[in-house]
Amino acid sequence: MEQELRTAGGSGGGLRAHSSVCFSGALIDGPRIQQLLLHCAAALESNDVTLAQQAMWVLNNIASSQGDPNQRLTSWLLRALVARACRLCGPAGAAQAAPAPPERAMSVTELAEYVDLTPWHRFGFTASNGAILRAVAGSAAVHVVDLGVTRCMQWPTLIDMLSKRPGGPPALRITVPSARPAVPPLLGVPDEELGVRLANFARSKGVQLEFNVVGKGTTSSPKKQAAPLCQDLLASVLSDPPSLALRDGEALVVNCQSWIRHVAPGSRRDAFLDTVRALNPCLVTVTDEDADLDSPSLASRIEGCFNFHWILFDALDTSAPRDSPRWMEHEAAVGRKIESVVGADDADGAERSESGARLAERMRRNGFAGVAFDEEAAGEVRRLLSEHATGWGVKREEDMLVLTWKGHGAVYTGAWTPS
Repeated sequence: MEQELRTAGGSGGGLRAHSSVCFSGALIDGPRIQQLLLHCAAALESNDVTLAQQAMWVLNNIASSQGDPNQRLTSWLLRALVARACRLCGPAGAAQAAPAPPERAMSVTELAEYVDLTPWHRFGFTASNGAILRAVAGSAAVHVVDLGVTRCMQWPTLIDMLSKRPGGPPALRITVPSARPAVPPLLGVPDEELGVRLANFARSKGVQLEFNVVGKGTTSSPKKQAAPLCQDLLASVLSDPPSLALRDGEALVVNCQSWIRHVAPGSRRDAFLDTVRALNPCLVTVTDEDADLDSPSLASRIEGCFNFHWILFDALDTSAPRDSPRWMEHEAAVGRKIESVVGADDADGAERSESGARLAERMRRNGFAGVAFDEEAAGEVRRLLSEHATGWGVKREEDMLVLTWKGHGAVYTGAWTPS
């Protein structure tokens, strides 16, 4: 096995080398580690438990939860592979993975610190808000249906922007579904309390805000709600306009922030977009991770994870000390994404992201036309990035804006209207 470790993998084609680690005298770079991960994935797909165990043993000697970004990424991928092996083969088929630490609900202040640590979330807030501000210019009433996982952290900035609009701000309504994917970051504050806080902030800015929570069920506690159930509840809300209390004369905006990847790929994702289009919004904004992690092949998803998730592991080392609570929460959140992508199947409500280019194709097939971001919105994004490490950048890709780390696409935001 050690000889295989010394020779496996070749150049890895377009794979990113990341850093290298030394094991038993051999220098192991990113493509070789990835090759071992792919050997393990292929063994699990073919039910070859012995080969999978051998690959896991080697990976366990390379991985380190306290090591460099490459080693930490390998550690989380190995944890996900072990969990999958245990589920497929039973505990006798592979060593049990250490249990993940329990998810902790944050305070509002902690959540704000979490989203401020890197531009991963604020990028989408800033780009989407710029597109929304432009789309509702001149509207006396604006209704935002917020499909996001960061619990309304986007909206104080939009409220502030609207308060400065020439001619006065519009009346603003924000509607959130009570059902949402139970993924980090989790917030230990009910939606209704968030609404009160937002309304108080809006009042201080001279903006009239109405905040509504629709649908049954909640995921505001750390207890996880099954994603298929969440999808069904959301579909019932969006397909029932009276529940959204749509009003004549309102400019309707549907904001999807890190949401699309939690809707099952294929026909269910298309059906979701058809339902959104039927609401006839003036704008739909979509922010998500720029990675194709929806393949039915485990090996392909492993390759995608390895080539994408190194970005945040690498960026975190420039953002805060490793013992910072927010640093640890970010890394744990990435680890849980990896466990979902690698360890869970579509039927389990697993995360299945698709790249911005593929999402754009899907939007066009479902009757949407892209809206280009103006220079003012792009400038606001650049100002945001100037507050963070120099490795962050932004590029235009078709009509979208894409957040980059060292030139590699990380998060995209697109704006769309029904065509």
